[in-house]
Amino acid sequence: MAEWYLFSDLSRPHSERAASPVARVADPEEADLFFVPFFSSLSLIVNPVRPPGSGAGSEKPVYSDEENQEALVEWLEGQEYWKRSKGRDHVIVASDPNALYRVIDRVKNCVLLVSDFGRLRPDQGSLVKDVVVPYSHRIRTYEGDVGIGGRNTLLFFMGNRYRKEVISIALLCLCINQKELSLVEGTILPLPGEPSSKFPPRLMSIFSVLNSASILVETSEKEEDVIIKHGAQSRESRRAASQGMHTSKFCLHPAGDTPSACRLFDAIVSLCIPVIISDGIELPFEDTIDYKKIAVFVETTSAIKPGYLVSKLRAITPDGVLGYQKELKEVKRYFEYEEANGTVNEIWRQVSKKVPLIKLMINREKRLFGKEEECSCICTNQTAVRTL
Repeated sequence: MAEWYLFSDLSRPHSERAASPVARVADPEEADLFFVPFFSSLSLIVNPVRPPGSGAGSEKPVYSDEENQEALVEWLEGQEYWKRSKGRDHVIVASDPNALYRVIDRVKNCVLLVSDFGRLRPDQGSLVKDVVVPYSHRIRTYEGDVGIGGRNTLLFFMGNRYRKEVISIALLCLCINQKELSLVEGTILPLPGEPSSKFPPRLMSIFSVLNSASILVETSEKEEDVIIKHGAQSRESRRAASQGMHTSKFCLHPAGDTPSACRLFDAIVSLCIPVIISDGIELPFEDTIDYKKIAVFVETTSAIKPGYLVSKLRAITPDGVLGYQKELKEVKRYFEYEEANGTVNEIWRQVSKKVPLIKLMINREKRLFGKEEECSCICTNQTAVRTL
């Protein structure tokens, strides 16, 4: 996870960090930025899941992620340097989509290191103030050279085809007195005849994404040189995914309950050309990497048409495949957290580029007499995105 690698890097002696874009200082008065070493993803993972119906009378869990989120922010809000900038010059890792969900509104001024903005409102996260970071890949890196000789599979996908969210959303609908859902072969739909307006927009958005992913998988798996597998979080699944990605030309990356997932970065370090079907995805380090050179992007509405996706991939010539692979090999280091000049240094470089904006916002707020004036930057003005 990103927080461990970043914390570990800052803990190394200065002599070992000479090539780093950031330097650790002992005097806070010299600091441009303050790194908050809270392991938000780990805190979320170890948080025990309470069974349905457990209430105030239930036995208190040994560890509570929610309580630690609250304790963290209470401590931060009491610090002199937080008060000085309202947290704007603090860097917090929130790479898990659900990390810091309890306190996100209290830390939204910070530079957030996120995997995507799928579960953040526009006033909580933006490309202007935050940094998109890659998931650490979970399968072994492909150490071979470019080539298609050993890659006999056209398209490979391995993931959780039967999302837990289907059941969760169905229960949620019942809880808020919505109509029942039709559960058909892993897809979720309002019952026939029910207008979509009866469902909250957030639910309809999830319906659309999960239905599209399900249709996409079903239409693709019928081809003989396409491998679609259901996978879980296990050592066996990681081995199978490694084998599949290392012997395939293309790797499918559909949107799930969030726009991004670690399988995208598994594909990159496998030199398996990502086929990205996630219309709302944000990608790491786009000022450095031109993803059109290393991945195939297909709009969801086209991808779910029977035969469209496979035909598009078959039309890419062997030389075209080699071209993608060569570009992947060139940028692979940006997705290797343990590489000497890899992910960690690139994240720090991206973070350091936020300093001028941070100083602008801090100085600007000093003259506003404490008023909450609306800013015209992309953080709050979504229309600005369309004018870039």
